[in-house]
Amino acid sequence: MAIGFALCCFGFTAVNDLVFRLYARKSRSRGAYVMVIGVVWALLFTLLLDCKFTNLTVTLVWGSISGIFSAVANILLIEAMTYQESGICSTLYRLNMAIVAVGAFLLLGEPINGLKIIGIILALVAVCFFYRESRNGKSKVHDAAHIGIYLALGAALLRAAMGLSYKYAFIQHADRNGLITLNSFFWIVVGLAYMLCRERSLKFMEAKSIRYGIVSGLLVGGIIYFMALALQYGDASVVLPVAQMSFLGTCVLGVFFLRESMTVGKLIGISAGITSIIALILGSG
Repeated sequence: MAIGFALCCFGFTAVNDLVFRLYARKSRSRGAYVMVIGVVWALLFTLLLDCKFTNLTVTLVWGSISGIFSAVANILLIEAMTYQESGICSTLYRLNMAIVAVGAFLLLGEPINGLKIIGIILALVAVCFFYRESRNGKSKVHDAAHIGIYLALGAALLRAAMGLSYKYAFIQHADRNGLITLNSFFWIVVGLAYMLCRERSLKFMEAKSIRYGIVSGLLVGGIIYFMALALQYGDASVVLPVAQMSFLGTCVLGVFFLRESMTVGKLIGISAGITSIIALILGSG
């Protein structure tokens, strides 16, 4: 049962990353998109989850911090897909686990071992191959494709910061459901702020932004819901590798639906990413 839930999470994440890329290909408001996702997410989880907000202060503080990290990370991921293929961006984003391993060692005192070090090195190898492809390979989908690499790495860094803030929040006994629900509200706030400060526009009523936002909001809700179920009924060491490999689904979908490339360099980068994630998860087991 747990594997089935993890596969559902895998599917929802792969499809959502593809939707991100579809949205990012044209000039549309990223802030409006993120804001609508946050609204749908908030409505879903306010209705479905029992949010008692126990340990209120800790939950509010770390729910706010992690929510900001989460929202900004996803805006950067969407912006990255303006310049770069969905498969490459999705893979780089999932390599946030390598950054989490380093951050957990430096900030939370978690042990680091040989497998984690191998995972971190392989993550760097994947980044190098993707950067090379963005400069010279057939996957160069934009004149400034390398900018997509930088933005995806920035997104991975912020996603790692979100993961570390979650870890610390749960150490401090923050309410899990309250934390997740608060995150959705910060997607609304950050999306609106991005429209006003970066895009300098309030065109959030555009039909495309609303439609895409509703679809992604439902997908994000599915990702969180099925991940929670997978962790409830199965061991993290079993379900997390399945869910984290969602970038494989995104790569396949990108090739079939968006005619994205599949070069030798890209395959090596993806393979390094897969091995990195497996090593990091085994090292944490």
